[in-house]
Amino acid sequence: MSQTSPTAVTPPIDPMIEISVRSSLDGSLEKSLLHIPHRESNDPMPLLVGLHTWSNNRFNHINNLLPHTQPRGWALLLPEFRGKNLDSNPRALEAGGSLLAMQDVVDAIEYVCQNQPDDSPIDRSKIFLLGGSGGGHMSLMMAGYRPDLFNAISSWCPITDLAAWHHESPRYRSHITAVCGGNPGDDMTIDARYRDKSPMSHLRKIARANLAVHHGRHDTSVPHTHTVKLSNAIEALNPEHFYYEIFDGGHEIRFLRAFEWLDQFTQIDDDTHTQLTG
Repeated sequence: MSQTSPTAVTPPIDPMIEISVRSSLDGSLEKSLLHIPHRESNDPMPLLVGLHTWSNNRFNHINNLLPHTQPRGWALLLPEFRGKNLDSNPRALEAGGSLLAMQDVVDAIEYVCQNQPDDSPIDRSKIFLLGGSGGGHMSLMMAGYRPDLFNAISSWCPITDLAAWHHESPRYRSHITAVCGGNPGDDMTIDARYRDKSPMSHLRKIARANLAVHHGRHDTSVPHTHTVKLSNAIEALNPEHFYYEIFDGGHEIRFLRAFEWLDQFTQIDDDTHTQLTG
């Protein structure tokens, strides 16, 4: 897989660099942002992959995620995966959870893992994924695409059914139409695209992932019923590592809560839990 070397990003967003990775599917160069922390230890480090929201790009979560990954000594990767899921994006059809977009995330992870020096290796057993809203949608799509790649996935306020969201959300309707190439019911090809780009169509693979899904009951952008329906369907498959909550909140990521959950997968021993009896 031919790929380019990291280059400085403009405007400066120190301490991140911009990398361009050639897609293993169509050969296009796709940009991501990367931060490798300075550490005293040469032990392999965890990698957090942060996914941008529906209407944003790779710059979306720099200020939200770096303050959490830097103190932990984790690497941080912010992939673009074909850009914003908006009708203004000329590649909208390639975005929104397409096969190309999902492989962009995999290609970026592989690039980072393969191109670190010996004194800063990535721990492939501790690759985490975090996203909310459109990033929550994409995190579930990645769970359905490569559940084996991620040690833990944290998804917040996700869209789980694009056809349902098309009916529910006039605000985003034109953008959903652009991402899927038409409206639900236009023809069989478009309907298949709505299904393929919806996590509800990939339940069996999603159920294999170590996954936590969170949704605010008062979410006015993506109804919390998206997570309720997904969770009920996954529970019926008897998953081993699936967790979900409907919390008292809106359309948001609670980063402290997300990192608290991810932290447990970097700890060797944990004696803080007490088994209840009676």
